[in-house]
Amino acid sequence: MSGAQNLAALVLAAGASRRFGGDKLSALLDGDPLLFHAIRAARAAPVSRVLVVARAGLDCGRWEGAPPVEVLPLESHALSESLKAGIAALHDMDGVFVFLGDMPSVPHRIAAGLAAGIGQGSAALPRNGGKPGHPVLLSARLFPEIATLTGDEGAGRLLRGRSDVVFVESDDPAIHLDIDRPEDLSALGNARAPSSRT
Repeated sequence: MSGAQNLAALVLAAGASRRFGGDKLSALLDGDPLLFHAIRAARAAPVSRVLVVARAGLDCGRWEGAPPVEVLPLESHALSESLKAGIAALHDMDGVFVFLGDMPSVPHRIAAGLAAGIGQGSAALPRNGGKPGHPVLLSARLFPEIATLTGDEGAGRLLRGRSDVVFVESDDPAIHLDIDRPEDLSALGNARAPSSRT
């Protein structure tokens, strides 16, 4: 990607939450459902659209102003199906940020750095301590390959070993922080400062 970029954000929220043992994305953190924190991070990205791929019945909130938030219901819990459905719906974009619904602490400044850093790369990822995290910015050049994914694999398989993946260094380990179990959510709630990340 180069020049003006027409970007969108995709929030994946169709998983079954098996390890959490219940409706994880509706669990409260700082008084709001977990998913709402991920949507806020997605809306803070330099995007014209936000698309939430969600299981039926999940409350995705009401969001005023720009960028607009759309919801795409999906019955499948497979990660690849969520990713493929979202990318197919955003096929006319130059690139798509992928946010995960169970990652509520992604720093809002990260996405702009990925957009600035991707250049001619196929993807841009934040990296902390040598380990890549989220969100991931995928160039439209990868969209045809994403359509071939199956099962619970995300874009990681496509990115491994590629020489055109850009890594943007981050000093914030929250790019790795996802919520799998109730105790993860309790620990995060205890550790978070009263103000949200920016």
